[in-house]
Amino acid sequence: MSGRVDFHVHSHKSSDGDFSPAELVRFAGNFGMRAISIADHDTVAAYPEAVEIGRRAGVEVIPGIEVTTLFGGREFHLLLPFVDWSSPALGAIIERQTECRMNETRERIEKIRGLGFALTMDEVREKSNGVPPLGVKIAQVLLENPENERNPALEFFYRAENRPYAPYMFYKEYFAEGKAAHVPKRFIGLLDVLAAAPATGGAPVLAHPGAYFQRTTAEDARVLKERGLLGMEVFTSYHTAEQTGFYRGLAEELDLVATAGSDFHGRIKPHVAFGALPEGDYGMVERLRARRGGAA
Repeated sequence: MSGRVDFHVHSHKSSDGDFSPAELVRFAGNFGMRAISIADHDTVAAYPEAVEIGRRAGVEVIPGIEVTTLFGGREFHLLLPFVDWSSPALGAIIERQTECRMNETRERIEKIRGLGFALTMDEVREKSNGVPPLGVKIAQVLLENPENERNPALEFFYRAENRPYAPYMFYKEYFAEGKAAHVPKRFIGLLDVLAAAPATGGAPVLAHPGAYFQRTTAEDARVLKERGLLGMEVFTSYHTAEQTGFYRGLAEELDLVATAGSDFHGRIKPHVAFGALPEGDYGMVERLRARRGGAA
């Protein structure tokens, strides 16, 4: 079926998103898109409001969430389009994620302060839209604090050529494994979420499999397929042309629905523009919906 679709956009209900659900729906309408899925990090706070906004605007909003998980010692992100936002099974996942994320945030801030940088828990909470912040958001808040601009250790991040990507640069330099402010991940297991997915109503789709922190292998994908994975985000802002080709072939081999998701956030990802991913087609929605029905 015709009509453009994006399975992976973030609203300001994510700690690191800039735009309201209404603004995202308006953007989609302006681009002539048929459907979007607002898949915020570990929260469904955009729903049910977003669905109704989309209905009035003539844009289908597919309820979704992006769940942060662990698998094979790495961080994996799982999308659950068509999720029932009021599901008790989903509520249990979100509750656990919130606790993990807040504990991680406290530990990160403690380490950051120990390195001599200015940052407080209250400051991070105030600028995180009322939801547990991701590491990149913490980095953004830190770099927006004027006190830190005088710290010579951060001079690199304030250079004009680096400012647009400074939060990601800071994350890799301080929060990544082996770095000074690294905190071990304690999120829910990916296999646990796949087991719970039918009870949430969602259709499990592996987000950006080629992302530097996931590095999804063919064997990873085979295991996940056996445990209930239905789709793979083949077309994404994270992938090179080579990665897109590899994961497209892998999705075909494993009979996974190939989806398209830009991972649009706003200013924290200045290189990802809304509507810039052309591969999304409504046929993906139909195929994934059919698989979800078959799995139920």
